[in-house]
Amino acid sequence: MRTVRLVLGDQLTRDLSALRGLDKTQDVVLMAEVREEGTHVRHHKQKIVLIFSAMRHFAEALREEGIEVDYVRLDDPHNTGSLTGELERALRRHKAKQAVMTEPGEWRLRAAFDAWQKAHNGLLEMAEDDRFFASHARFRKWAKGRKSFRMEFFYRELRRETGFLMEGDEPAGGKWNYDSENRKALPKKLALPERLRFPPDETTREAMALVEREFPDHFGTLDRFGWPVTRQEALRALDHFIEEALPFFGDYQDAMRESEAFLFHSLLSTSVNIGLLSPREVCLAAEEAWREGQVPLNAAEGFIRQILGWREYVRGIYWLKMPDYAETNFLDAHEPLPDFYWTGETKMRCLSDVVKQTRDHAYSHHIQRLMVTGNFALLAGIDPKEISEWYLAVYADAFDWVELPNTHGMAIFADGGLLASKPYAASGAYINRMSNFCEGCPYAPKPRAGQEPCPLNALYWAFLVRNRHRLSKNPRLAMPYRTLEKWSPQRRNEIMKDAEATLSRMRRGEL
Repeated sequence: MRTVRLVLGDQLTRDLSALRGLDKTQDVVLMAEVREEGTHVRHHKQKIVLIFSAMRHFAEALREEGIEVDYVRLDDPHNTGSLTGELERALRRHKAKQAVMTEPGEWRLRAAFDAWQKAHNGLLEMAEDDRFFASHARFRKWAKGRKSFRMEFFYRELRRETGFLMEGDEPAGGKWNYDSENRKALPKKLALPERLRFPPDETTREAMALVEREFPDHFGTLDRFGWPVTRQEALRALDHFIEEALPFFGDYQDAMRESEAFLFHSLLSTSVNIGLLSPREVCLAAEEAWREGQVPLNAAEGFIRQILGWREYVRGIYWLKMPDYAETNFLDAHEPLPDFYWTGETKMRCLSDVVKQTRDHAYSHHIQRLMVTGNFALLAGIDPKEISEWYLAVYADAFDWVELPNTHGMAIFADGGLLASKPYAASGAYINRMSNFCEGCPYAPKPRAGQEPCPLNALYWAFLVRNRHRLSKNPRLAMPYRTLEKWSPQRRNEIMKDAEATLSRMRRGEL
């Protein structure tokens, strides 16, 4: 029986469940570039280029195996603009009676294909996406009966199941988590590794020209595009990270430095999230480097925790709680997203630098996302839908299953503590301690005579005052609330006035 096997742009692995059992004499692989996937949010130009180029390379690799590939380009005059439309068209074109695909990673797409499947009498078979360590059923089993979820406990179970960084039944080094050893500020004279980037080849340059023509008004530049677009490039990027950056990653993963987008971070999230690398092989590489004495334990554990722990955990939360999860707004935040999230035009050097890095690279590392752009959105009360759409649009590694829980749960606490144990709120003192952004900034975390205070300071305390009825019983916020209790009503009123003045300047574009 002729079968169409649909492969999506974030499923670029030969081990995909939809490709197992493929009959080269009968089956055709369908891949399609469609406008709907580029515009449901205004994705960064580099993200669209990355996916289109990687799709084209993957299609060619399948053809070299002797597999028939039906590849629909964005500018095909008959392109319907949607994945379901292209699937339906391919079934007619190939006179096929069956379609197979691996489940999509995003709720939006899953709902669209479920509806299509229902309308077409079960013509589509949807296989489980088993590229993750934990299935949906596995996570539901862990979550059953819990009032709140904590990544640490799920992570420990997966450590035991996979054996990563284990010595028998005990964690290597005697501790499960070395997070307390991952928070060093970056020494000024510490040299950073020159990171491996990949100049665009002909296929990527064609995708770049297409994106500039078809998505001219989307955020971002293409001048510094350097993401891996093939399996071979991704493997080189993995080796480079393990050898050049992982040894220092553990100590400095929370550090920030102006004009430095990458530091010691892996830059592998794009490759893992679109299928060029498997999460298991990157964890194995980090563990092997530790066991061979090439990297310290806190580095290997910190990195593996991001993949085996956090990545699996947020996916579990997403599929357990969607679609209602996307509507959460626990802190009743409704401020519109400021323009400087798109332009970088603000006097706050931390925000300006991170947004401009994002514009140039479609990337900023996780602490910048959490404690700069996320922290400001949390403190200023930015509407969850607007900040979530921004995160999904601007980062090359952002897909809804990983972006939404990270934004709603971790960055802005919109889920009320389902995912994280506290809001990650911070004043200017944190930014000053973990970065050099404050040097030369017109705003000062500890202002002296003639200096203007950092906007984060007033916003931080006003955030706690404003949300006292929601957050004051959180044990991890006991210390700042004890501080607030010591303040006079007059001082609290002054803080609220300062915060409102800051928000007014933000609304006028004067911050």
